[in-house]
Amino acid sequence: MQHEMRAEYEEGSPGRVAGAPVKIWHMVRANGTTAMCGRELDPDAETQAADLWGSADSGPFCHSCGAMYLREVP
Repeated sequence: MQHEMRAEYEEGSPGRVAGAPVKIWHMVRANGTTAMCGRELDPDAETQAADLWGSADSGPFCHSCGAMYLREVP
């Protein structure tokens, strides 16, 4: 199954604009907008490749999404 990370922005943030603060990164399935933890995310939110999950260059990460993701990927 294909996955990608999708941003959740800080409350009151304008969303996907240059410099918008990302509150947390969630994992979604197949270009979806519902995070694996159940949170509904903005369809226009920034995305990142799933292989960046857990890397020092990207974060913070939703722990619930991480647990579900690790159960689905080999």
